[in-house]
Amino acid sequence: LADMATGIETAKYLLYRGAWLLDQNEPFEKISSMGKLYASEVAMKVATKAVQVFGGYGYTKDYPVERYMREAKLFEIIEGTSEIQRGVIANLLLKEHE
Repeated sequence: LADMATGIETAKYLLYRGAWLLDQNEPFEKISSMGKLYASEVAMKVATKAVQVFGGYGYTKDYPVERYMREAKLFEIIEGTSEIQRGVIANLLLKEHE
């Protein structure tokens, strides 16, 4: 539970930082890509752990946990897969050091 909460809070801070940079008219692409990558992967990890906590009930439609897991998988895919986000981040890091 502690790891789940820590991951969620860390993802929020990355996303808030990206939004703040955008609001300040500063470059935000790298941080926003990092936030998207991290948040989507944390969402999947947290949803998977939640299903495990619920045991067999985690897979039934009687509890919202099974839907969270399906939706978390979509977050890894929409607006660029995790691998695409890694490529974007790597390219932005390389451009910073040219």
